[in-house]
Amino acid sequence: MNTVSEIGSLLKKIYRIYSTQVLKYLESKGFSDLRASFLEILIFVAETDGPSLKMIGSACNLKKQTMTSHVNELVKRGYLKKVQGVHDKREQRIYFTELGERFRMSLREAIVEIESQYIHKIGEVELLRIKNMLNDFYEKL
Repeated sequence: MNTVSEIGSLLKKIYRIYSTQVLKYLESKGFSDLRASFLEILIFVAETDGPSLKMIGSACNLKKQTMTSHVNELVKRGYLKKVQGVHDKREQRIYFTELGERFRMSLREAIVEIESQYIHKIGEVELLRIKNMLNDFYEKL
């Protein structure tokens, strides 16, 4: 296997471990109807005030059809709501519902807990170094 394939494989494995840990924590808080494919969208919405569908798709590198399907499913499950844009009526902004806001708090707790575990295992400096290196790699692609 070549270096790029190995990097891709390792990143996928690390993401699987991370998403499994997040989902397990969220399940312990009563959010048992989520799948790993929803996490990236939910994390982006949690960090962005009322993003548009286009913003979500771009930030998550998802095809429009996949992103729309996931957002619609999260609306159906009661986590998200769509609100018509103020300046452009064709645009839809995405916000958390009341259930979604409770979810956001649990998500933040999960991320803090998991980051603490990672820092304990590899150290804060090394974790930051890895993040910066991966960000640099992504920017160059």
